[in-house]
Amino acid sequence: MQSKQALIAVAVLTLTGATATPTAAATDPILASLFAADQGDTRAAVLIEDGRVIAKRYAPGYGDANRFISWSTAKTMTAMLIGELVSDGKLSLDAPAPIAEWRKPGDPRGAITLRHLLQMRSGLRHTEVGKPIESSDTNQVLFASGTQDMAARSITQPLEAAPGSKFEYSSLTTIILAEIITRTLTDSRDPVVRAKAYRDFAMARLYRPAGAGGAFLEFDGGGTQIGGSLIHLSLDDFAHMGRLLLDGTGADGTQVIAPDWLAFMKTPSPAKSIYGGQTWLNRFGVEAGGPAIASMNGHLGQYVLTFQGVGKDGKPHSFILVRLGNTREDRLDVVETAMGKLAARVSTGR
Repeated sequence: MQSKQALIAVAVLTLTGATATPTAAATDPILASLFAADQGDTRAAVLIEDGRVIAKRYAPGYGDANRFISWSTAKTMTAMLIGELVSDGKLSLDAPAPIAEWRKPGDPRGAITLRHLLQMRSGLRHTEVGKPIESSDTNQVLFASGTQDMAARSITQPLEAAPGSKFEYSSLTTIILAEIITRTLTDSRDPVVRAKAYRDFAMARLYRPAGAGGAFLEFDGGGTQIGGSLIHLSLDDFAHMGRLLLDGTGADGTQVIAPDWLAFMKTPSPAKSIYGGQTWLNRFGVEAGGPAIASMNGHLGQYVLTFQGVGKDGKPHSFILVRLGNTREDRLDVVETAMGKLAARVSTGR
């Protein structure tokens, strides 16, 4: 039997392991721009057109056996799970968020809805990035003083703006969404029970139907899934999650994400036009006439781009482009520009 520590582990997995034997696809020059010196440490990339792998490439030392850390690409996956509970009738997008701590008389946080949280406009005082680094409550919660109960630290923050009025990107907001999922699934306060309920639901409703059954989810000491950043998947699994974002279908073509929920995730937030429901929109510097891109974006350059285009045959085609790596934040604009150019090129049949 697994120990409690194993079930709710928060240690980051080491990104090493067996490597794949290079193939023609693995060395395809179409992805060369993503492995150029100015791209930092690109570790893996794949391009998929209409469900078929067009190009796939790893840096030396990495291969199909590796899991890669999601960082904030996990936010989009958490939103997909919220959508499953909305489809089940267990959550409502525009009802007050089911957080008991906010429902006391006179608490202005009671006006925060699920839509506000999903669109990063809750109004809560969350600080994603701060100087000095210790001023970031995200860093404190993920890596320092808040690891035992990340949801409690996230929920207890006061408002700094009226709910719905201000966009503020926040990993703590997504931890609250993960906590809402857990509380919807179980009344237990036992961390092991809570983690198991979440994991079982996520695997049954999202990862296995997507074809990403090897996903590894991390939980804090209270059994809350760290939904804003810490999920581990293979390159192929990231591509499977991209297919869910593209059209909502799983590995066998079954509809996993409801079309109306997918449309909501890709609808611009009233407070930030390049952000939808835990999903980035058109952020890659694609020139006019280029494809509309919906993407999962993560710290240090984890990207899953989805877009439509026209192939060399002049017919409509759909694309998924994944890039995983370890690039400094101050160099990511170069990576995003390269990805935008590649997306524009392949989506126009060039």
